[in-house]
Amino acid sequence: RILPFEDKNLLAGHVLLLFQDYNAAQDLFLSSSQPQHALEMRRDLLHWDQALKLATTLDPAAVPEISTQYAQQLEFKGEYEAALSTFEQARRSGADAAAARRVESKSNYGDEEEDEEMTRTEKVCLAGVARCTLRLGDLRRGIAFVRDAKDKLLCRDCAAILEGMNQHSEAAALYEDAEHYEKAAAIYVKKLNFAQAAAIMPKVTLPKLHAQYGKACEAAGKFQDAVKAYEDAHDMDAVVRLYLGPLNRPEKGFEIVRRTTSSDGAQLVARFCQDQGDFRGAIEFLLMAKRSDEAFELAKLHGQVETYTGVLGEDIQADDALNVAQHYETVHEPGLAGKYYALCGQYPKALKLFIQCGEKEVHRAIEIVGKARSDALTHQLIDFLMGEPDGVPKDPNYIYRLYIALGNYPQAAKTAVIIARQEQDLGNYSQAHAILYETIVKLREQKVHVPQALRHPFVLLHSYVLVKKLSKRGEQDLAARMLLRVAQSISKFPAHVVPILTSVVVACTKAGLRASAHEYATQLMQPEYRQQIDPKFKRKIEGLIRKPDLEEAAEA
Repeated sequence: RILPFEDKNLLAGHVLLLFQDYNAAQDLFLSSSQPQHALEMRRDLLHWDQALKLATTLDPAAVPEISTQYAQQLEFKGEYEAALSTFEQARRSGADAAAARRVESKSNYGDEEEDEEMTRTEKVCLAGVARCTLRLGDLRRGIAFVRDAKDKLLCRDCAAILEGMNQHSEAAALYEDAEHYEKAAAIYVKKLNFAQAAAIMPKVTLPKLHAQYGKACEAAGKFQDAVKAYEDAHDMDAVVRLYLGPLNRPEKGFEIVRRTTSSDGAQLVARFCQDQGDFRGAIEFLLMAKRSDEAFELAKLHGQVETYTGVLGEDIQADDALNVAQHYETVHEPGLAGKYYALCGQYPKALKLFIQCGEKEVHRAIEIVGKARSDALTHQLIDFLMGEPDGVPKDPNYIYRLYIALGNYPQAAKTAVIIARQEQDLGNYSQAHAILYETIVKLREQKVHVPQALRHPFVLLHSYVLVKKLSKRGEQDLAARMLLRVAQSISKFPAHVVPILTSVVVACTKAGLRASAHEYATQLMQPEYRQQIDPKFKRKIEGLIRKPDLEEAAEA
């Protein structure tokens, strides 16, 4: 640093500075060609008294800045009176310097950087004056200085000073001016100033403060305001507590807990429901609170096991299902016991209970045998369906359903054909058609070949089913041809031979298929059918036979 210096006094001053002989160094600097080094030394050493004295002669423009720095040091040390005096002196010096510069700027261009520096110094001084004035107890004047400065950071600092002095109202107001709403709200809540707090709470983002405000409102009996505050704090359990208690709107509490599925909230509601004797509700919310054992005991005690299982639904855990199964078995409800044994995977016990119920629970028995895929269980169910235990064979449809459940589609197809044939013989064509259709769909879904023994009777029944729809649409020709297909296998429809052949004659007549109409009219006139013909069609059919249309005789 001292290498370029040629002035002996200047050089000697720097040497003495190194040896910390500051007074001698100052004398030498002042005797040198660059006396400002003395000022710089005192500023670097924070010797503000000496620095101010030197600045007065060496650099008057630096007086405001040095005074400001000196005042800040005094404020930091807690010497607020001296700091205030020095800040005010710095402001006066700054004002004098600014006035001098304005006079000078009329003849010369002003230095913008120096002007900005003066403005910054003025702001620092004003802030210091405000802080020190407040610390010395002159609140009215100090707050006026703060507001004049229009500085949010200063507002926050001065608010902290006032808060430390227990001047809470003034501190909160300055925190608001600083847009530090959390601190302002905390003070308002602490002092139970609800009106002021309510005005700024929408601007507060900290959930903790909303919760504090909610507690204060609740303590003061302002329950609706407390609800809003707890909602903003995301404390929905507290909201539920208020709805169940002082606000007396339990349905709102129920709705919130069902939406949030809060365990603590559910416990609150469950306790409320028990107190009110609403055991269905208590069971629902105990389960929501993951207290299934307590819920089950309550359900057994008050005959609400069905409610318990209804809430759990198909997602019931194995342990819970076992408890329910054992309960139903104890109270002699084998069907329900079997259902829940099946849900917890105890298929043999479930099947045994279902069989005890007879045909009432056959569908469930078939379902669990299909899931278990156990030969022993399959044979046990088949024996039951064949009537071995009681000597009463069950509906063949059950055998068919069993084969479907087991995935034995070829055997299911054979059984379906037998069942459909029985239904068809009884004249139940819709049922026969339905079972064949279902079987074909299942086979196709599993990419299994549909045998001709299944396909042919289905096509025949499907033709019969389509006739009515085609006739309604006015497609008489297609309807007649569907009926002709049926008539060619009329022996497969023994329960309705005459009505079907009558329909064939009528449909063929409408479609212009006179030769076919004549053929089946002749068949109807056979002794075994003639007396069964509907009287309203009998004369027309006899007329077709007496006056055949010979031009149509060659019709196929």
